[in-house]
Amino acid sequence: MKKRVIFLLACLCFWASSLLAQDVPVGVVVAFKKGNSQELNRFLGEKVDLTIQDRTTTADRNAAGAEITAFFSQNKVNGFNVKHQGKRDESSFFVGTLTTVNGSFRVNCFFKRIQNKYFIHQIRIDKTDE
Repeated sequence: MKKRVIFLLACLCFWASSLLAQDVPVGVVVAFKKGNSQELNRFLGEKVDLTIQDRTTTADRNAAGAEITAFFSQNKVNGFNVKHQGKRDESSFFVGTLTTVNGSFRVNCFFKRIQNKYFIHQIRIDKTDE
């Protein structure tokens, strides 16, 4: 009986940990923490829907990377915290707060899975009133 209970608890823990595991590349979070656009560019998809403070564009990887580089050069990053993340089928996302010398920004980043890797297909960066 004890072996069954232990086995069931182990299975439950394994199931819960796999359910809570998210498929957000750690490198993306690190890139936001450092304000490193070159590192972030490695995770951009072929086309990216990019919204930075009410300016929306759909750009290829290079143009989106240039926009992000310009944003980071104007807003020196002090820190980044992931507030929420999730996964559904072939996509995942996170919502975080980017702290810069010019204030705080809410960052929404959405990923698509392509050949077992997650690539950014949408980034939204909005100024917050915090």
